[in-house]
Amino acid sequence: MKHRVAIPLDLRAGLAQEAQALGVSEAQLAEALEWMLANDVAFEEGEGLARRYSICSVDIEPRIAHPLAQRWFARLKRQVPASFVPLYGYNLATLRDRALRVWEQLYNIFINKLPSHTLRLAWLRLGGAKIGKGSSIWRNTEVLGIENLRMGEDSVIAWHCQVDARAGLIIGDHVAIASHVLIIAGSHDLAAPEFWSVSAPIRIDDYAWIASRALVGHGSHIGRGAVVTANTVVAKVVPPYKIVGGSGAKVMGERPHDLNYRVGGKGLFTFLH
Repeated sequence: MKHRVAIPLDLRAGLAQEAQALGVSEAQLAEALEWMLANDVAFEEGEGLARRYSICSVDIEPRIAHPLAQRWFARLKRQVPASFVPLYGYNLATLRDRALRVWEQLYNIFINKLPSHTLRLAWLRLGGAKIGKGSSIWRNTEVLGIENLRMGEDSVIAWHCQVDARAGLIIGDHVAIASHVLIIAGSHDLAAPEFWSVSAPIRIDDYAWIASRALVGHGSHIGRGAVVTANTVVAKVVPPYKIVGGSGAKVMGERPHDLNYRVGGKGLFTFLH
């Protein structure tokens, strides 16, 4: 099983620090790492500065035979701001996951079309989403992985967006996400004969603006005050206050650093949105 989700830690470079946190020697943890890589618990891809690490996105913790690898996997899971796919079977975790997916589909088919912020946000919050004061998700926007959605205050996601939070989506305060934006938390392994999923959390910081029809891919981190212009595809770190657009999401300019506006996504004149 090679479904995987990215983690922010370089497992080799951070070996000494992780060993100290786990109360073991560096040599012991190095041996556990090699076991994890050999048994599809952890994944190492790329070389040099492009090297990146992932762990299995299915909660295989109960099945990990190596005791130290099991402990480390449990610690690494906490670095991912999302729940993991359970080991499906006749168990409570599977029942809970299936119930959440039904709740999610009911939202995407019926609830997201209701002209009431209150009802829509209540449904999402009951499904586990954390949505701050004054924020809203407008009608006809689909949400996947609702339990992994974290949205700050006074932020808005407009009409007809697709919001994929399955690997974790963290949106700050005063964020404006325009209509028809796609936020996609994952893809599939193009180099494998199987259809393994690859995913990574997405972070959109305070005062960021994602313009219409942009696509924000897995692993993106949109910095404070940054702008992703219309029809732009971005799957990388966008530095704070930078304006990116065009092929490769190149830097086109910079916004003021003293941003202090309110988005007003849930006000008197947006009650039907």
